[in-house]
Amino acid sequence: MSHPFTLTLSCQERPGIVHAVSSFLFQHGCDIVEHQQFDDAVRGQLFLRTAFVCSEDADAARLSADFGPVAEEFGMAHRITGGEPLRVLVMVSKLGHCLNDLVFRWRAGSLGAELVAVVSNHEDLRPMAEAAGLPFVHVPVRPATKREAEARLLELVDEHRADLVVLARYMQILSDETCAALYGRAINIHHSFLPGFKGAKPYHQAFDRGVKLVGATAHYVTPDLDEGPIIEQEVIRIDHTHDPRALATVGQDAEALALSRAVRWHSEQRVLLNGNSTVVFR
Repeated sequence: MSHPFTLTLSCQERPGIVHAVSSFLFQHGCDIVEHQQFDDAVRGQLFLRTAFVCSEDADAARLSADFGPVAEEFGMAHRITGGEPLRVLVMVSKLGHCLNDLVFRWRAGSLGAELVAVVSNHEDLRPMAEAAGLPFVHVPVRPATKREAEARLLELVDEHRADLVVLARYMQILSDETCAALYGRAINIHHSFLPGFKGAKPYHQAFDRGVKLVGATAHYVTPDLDEGPIIEQEVIRIDHTHDPRALATVGQDAEALALSRAVRWHSEQRVLLNGNSTVVFR
């Protein structure tokens, strides 16, 4: 029986890296099924993603340990994962379009991840979550209890063994401490009008300005609000016939598309952090 694994790594560019990786896999009886790499000439960095299968009884932890000397020789930051789908905890408020899209793709088997729970600061989307068979946890957030609410969130991440937290239109700003605790494993979605149209009713602001493009951005969560490394963006062209309600509908479509792609690519180990940017192997 073949066991699937994925190796991702980044390091300073130098000769011999790909040869070292392929030699290691050959010596361990592994067969490469997909290989992608990116040489960042500006930063002098190499990024690599290799999917492979092993016929022998191997596991990710042992392969990673065996790969240690190669990684040390080249100064690599690396990770080897098995074929188990990532466990995803979804956070929402009142808008359900992104949650609904994630649930649909999860049930269809195209999300590349396993939804395990829904957490919300409101009760509005409980029926949607429970209809999908997902645990729904209501964690109200008020200024006086914000610290306790975020502590509860992190507890839920541990309780559900969540590998990834998805802010699917969760309308609360996370503290710097929580952002740091979830660094690299929390994805947010927002409309791409930011920072041009901040505050309430961004689509009304966009309508007043006669925008011609509606977009959305999926990015990693950082303490810098809506400025984390971008994973995916979706843009849809519109025209003067779109009133604020139509703009919002198109915007929700863009948000759902960008977010689902970001979740899938992250879950398939296709996203590597590159400073304040990302390398995405599609």
